Amino acid sequence: MTQAAIKLYRHPLSGHAHRVELLLSLLKLPTELMFVDLANGEHKKPEFLAINAFGQVPVIDDNGTRLADSNAILVYLAQKYGSGSWKAQDPLTAARIQRWLSVAAGQVAYGPAAARLITVFGASFNAEEVINRAHALLKVMDAELADSPFLAGTEPTIADVANCAYIAHAPEGNVSLEAYPNVRAWLQRIEALPGFVPMQRTAIGLAS
Repeated sequence: MTQAAIKLYRHPLSGHAHRVELLLSLLKLPTELMFVDLANGEHKKPEFLAINAFGQVPVIDDNGTRLADSNAILVYLAQKYGSGSWKAQDPLTAARIQRWLSVAAGQVAYGPAAARLITVFGASFNAEEVINRAHALLKVMDAELADSPFLAGTEPTIADVANCAYIAHAPEGNVSLEAYPNVRAWLQRIEALPGFVPMQRTAIGLAS
């Protein structure tokens, strides 16, 4: 039986949406990309709010099952369609994955992602504060990746998928990755995975 295409409501510059797009590609799942015009407020209109009351991308529609929140979607896709390392194995690995999903929703969102929001979308965050927060995160990541090829262990998991886009695009928000060789090597390992798809780049900040 052929798998019906999963609809992904997204914007090409959203790292949160890219997480889902990347996992769908890594899992080789048929996907229909549904563009949501964030610039013109489509995500705040009644039609989209009926899909996600928080008015945010991404949202998936998996043959009638609608789900919002990027990390929740990653868990769903890994559990339903994943195998091997994509599916939570032992309790310790599951806990390590959850830790990094929390980091993606916390330190990443309020560090490198916020710094990029300033330059790409004109957000009103304090640039010095969020850039400093990004470097504090990157120091921890770099130290931990010295002992492990991926965030939750020896194999790629949704922990890596949840964190990679905003880290890879941190220079767009004036956050340099130069001092973090283990982070850069980790990004290269992710980019080498079969089915990897990059997020659209923006020539701005240190990436200009």
